[in-house]
Amino acid sequence: MGFCKRVRQECDGIWEASFNHPFIKALADGTLDEEVFRFYVLQDAYYLSHFAKVQAIGAVQAKDLETTQRFAKHAEETCKSEMALHEEFFGLLGVTPEEHAAFKPAPNAYNYTSHMYRAAFTGDLADTLAALLPCYWLYWEIGERLKDAKPGHPVYDKWIATYGSEWFGELVNEQIERMDRLAEELPEERLQELAEHFRKSSIYELKFWEMAWTLEKWEAAVQEAVR
Repeated sequence: MGFCKRVRQECDGIWEASFNHPFIKALADGTLDEEVFRFYVLQDAYYLSHFAKVQAIGAVQAKDLETTQRFAKHAEETCKSEMALHEEFFGLLGVTPEEHAAFKPAPNAYNYTSHMYRAAFTGDLADTLAALLPCYWLYWEIGERLKDAKPGHPVYDKWIATYGSEWFGELVNEQIERMDRLAEELPEERLQELAEHFRKSSIYELKFWEMAWTLEKWEAAVQEAVR
């Protein structure tokens, strides 16, 4: 069994919780509160700005020029395509430049990006990609599952069409195949380290929906810790 198939199976329960999260369910049927999606888009724009930077770190870590070029291309595509998508959403959702400039990430968005940087700066390309891969892969599976959904909302329809697209699927499969190659012939102890990066990112993905659904704030996190 390849590494990716193995870790996907090990994290299946976490991924199923994402597929069945009320945020995803409400997005699919068009009942998601726009304020919740607006909160999500701002958090996701922050996350993706750092996702692109971690992809760029992967370009530096690569041992061959082809892989460097591909990671640099992925970083470029994140900056160009994903951020353009969010800018479109900002317009449709009424997010002003001033609001975007004053944005502060919620705890989970901050923690998730910190996790990716830690994996990248303390490891090699395999560590970096293991931490990045669930974001690619989970969104693609959600896009595939929801491709026949008809929310009847221009923003939600566009979101589903983007992540269920053939173009996005090609990027995901490229990274899955690369991850399997990087994991080939590694000792079990090393595979466990990579699997842990993948598992943590999968958990952070699940918590991302919950973060948006509850409009997570730092103040609430402090109050919860005090209790």
